[in-house]
Amino acid sequence: MILSAANFRTFFAVTLLGLTVAGCGYNTIPTLEEQAKAKWSDVQNNYQRRADLIPNLVATVQGYAKQEREVLTSVIEARAKATSIRVDASQLTDPEKVKQFQDAQNQLSGALGRLIAISENYPDLKSNQNFLALQSQLEGTENRIAVARRDYIEAVRAYNTELKTFPGILWASTFFRSNKPMAEFAASEGAAKPPQVKF
Repeated sequence: MILSAANFRTFFAVTLLGLTVAGCGYNTIPTLEEQAKAKWSDVQNNYQRRADLIPNLVATVQGYAKQEREVLTSVIEARAKATSIRVDASQLTDPEKVKQFQDAQNQLSGALGRLIAISENYPDLKSNQNFLALQSQLEGTENRIAVARRDYIEAVRAYNTELKTFPGILWASTFFRSNKPMAEFAASEGAAKPPQVKF
């Protein structure tokens, strides 16, 4: 099939337009948005992993430290609150929702810290293989959470930057008007203060 000059010019113009649109950043905003949403899924997945470990950890500690009811109850309640607050990808532009999620997770982290701290009072618990394995898994999960949060923050930074810089700002003000900046995690209160160590 041989193209006429008019058809060739049309074909050339359409191809050139397609390459121009592909290379000019039109796809950058949706791509970065999807990457940030995927990173958010990783964050939620790791928080869920932590929540799934807690009942076993509580049960193990409960067997040794029956008198620590208040700490055990606070962990169970914090876990219930943390797992009840869900933030899906469509709510990532609402800083208040993300803050509620983060606050609930921080409350659970504090309760878990108190639970692990009481193990110091029970030498038999500290040497229990189940407790040691759960403590190790929890420690690994906390590291995964930190990495997932860091990756999410970086993905959100790239997305939010694209919405505010050239050429992304042109696309954001025309074709992607409904796209809003996503909320990031903020450092928890007191994070800047070093922990007090007492001997």
